[in-house]
Amino acid sequence: MKLLFIGARLFDDVAYHAQELGLETIISESNPDAPNLELADSFYIVRRGMEAPMELALKEDVDAVVPLIGIDEPLQDLARFKEEMEETYSIPVIASNTKATAISCNKKSSKEFFRENRIKTPSYKILSLRNYNQHLTYPALLKQENGQGGSGINIIKKRPEAEQYFQSYPQAIMEEFIEGIEISVEVLGWKGDLLPLVPVYKGKTSLDGIHPLDKIRSAPLKIEGLDNDRVRKLAFNITKKLGSEGNTDLDFIFNPQEDELYTLEMNTRPSGTRYLTAASTDIHPLNQLIDMAIGEWNSSKVKKKMKEYYSLEFPVGDYHGGKIPAHKNFLKNNSWVVHGPPHYQRVTIRAQNQIKAINIAKKLKINVENFPS
Repeated sequence: MKLLFIGARLFDDVAYHAQELGLETIISESNPDAPNLELADSFYIVRRGMEAPMELALKEDVDAVVPLIGIDEPLQDLARFKEEMEETYSIPVIASNTKATAISCNKKSSKEFFRENRIKTPSYKILSLRNYNQHLTYPALLKQENGQGGSGINIIKKRPEAEQYFQSYPQAIMEEFIEGIEISVEVLGWKGDLLPLVPVYKGKTSLDGIHPLDKIRSAPLKIEGLDNDRVRKLAFNITKKLGSEGNTDLDFIFNPQEDELYTLEMNTRPSGTRYLTAASTDIHPLNQLIDMAIGEWNSSKVKKKMKEYYSLEFPVGDYHGGKIPAHKNFLKNNSWVVHGPPHYQRVTIRAQNQIKAINIAKKLKINVENFPS
């Protein structure tokens, strides 16, 4: 079979799996300096947008398309591309449709979706430069309707910070600040068949506004008073109502004092927790997209293959712990993967238990002093 991958940056996540399956791989990429181009059987440097990948898919007579797009901006164009490819040419595109994408890519639309479906979420208001003084309560989380990776998101603790924020943005969503524990779950889905994977611990919320990528993360989630199946069930129900496909990432906050699980947002693209998911379950989410593309994906079969390892992930900036593994797969009970761009690298460790994971980290010269045991 022949697959077209849109985007090269994440292709090293799936190259090994595609090779194992004996698939012919083609990459469509707009950046001639993108990494991983040489890992595919062939690649094409094309203009931005979805018109060129469509032409390429038809020209190469591919069997399916697997987008590897990790940013929000092109997702709505991708959703329209999916619908045309599937409806007109019967070529499956492993991505979400226009409705699910429009909801997930816009934080206001996401909030309205949660409200309409009675999904617990932090309370919110839409504020503007004219009225924020009357309605802003402290502390509060201010965010923009669009954006990812922390862009446009500030925790406001006092009035001068609010004034500075509204000098940059004329309007914002004010969200109640919830003290608790941040959680992510990836849900795999294709043609209505869904499978939530492992809940990931992303650290405690902080008024300092520390980004989750700067925290030590682990899986599976181990929080007293919170059953992981409760988190997985909520993730399943939300994804089902949303109607997303491929890989959907859901973010939550758990407040132990209230025993409340709040839903923050949904993302219909590869997740930043995918290495923790892969390390903990032995199911790599992006590899599953390939299985969907070739018609070999079934949630029951994948669930039976899921394993239970302990995984830890450390931000290291630049890795200096020795030889980096050749590819991004966890091949042993105790193994690790280095990922991320220079200066923002992370190391994800798989082990049979927490003690072994910490010992591996020490051998890799990772500082574990701040690990929340």
